[in-house]
Amino acid sequence: MARVLRCSRRQKICCGVTAIVIILLVVTLVVLFLTVFKPKEPIIIIQPVKLERLDFVASPDLKLELNVTLGVVATVKNRNHGSFTYQDSTATVSYRGSLVGEAPINGDTVPDHGELNVSTSLAVQADELLKNGNFLNDYFNKGVLNFTSANTLQGKVKILKIIRKKATSLSTCYISVFVKTNTINSTCQNKLVF
Repeated sequence: MARVLRCSRRQKICCGVTAIVIILLVVTLVVLFLTVFKPKEPIIIIQPVKLERLDFVASPDLKLELNVTLGVVATVKNRNHGSFTYQDSTATVSYRGSLVGEAPINGDTVPDHGELNVSTSLAVQADELLKNGNFLNDYFNKGVLNFTSANTLQGKVKILKIIRKKATSLSTCYISVFVKTNTINSTCQNKLVF
């Protein structure tokens, strides 16, 4: 004769409590990963650009020499419960649509809920600047040189060494160099793409 196994009342209660605990644990983990541990975009703020050097000299053989160096500082703020690592990059400077300077940005890691200042100097290539037909008018008559600086930082956010999400930050700065006062005015825009 076949014997029918019956669960005791204690075993049913134990199984029910275990199932409820497992369901609560799964729901809690899902909520944590969708809220607290969800990868957030790092905030990248381009600080106002500084004019480090502006020299315009006419040599005895009437050759014009121009030296312009712009100092760029970007603050990377990590809002995640994990580190944000970005790769080596290059910042560029354009004058009226022509590339006139580049500067390397070394890759680094920003710790969780930390921030890091990334700085570089952009030396403007004088020969490229002088080739532009508008340069002399902008320099001598208007007294202002308008540049555009662009930078792209590509990186990854790592949370609990399990979750990794790629992100790309695009930053553009519009820079006006006022020749007579050797001052600078800049406004920057940032955009993050996952």
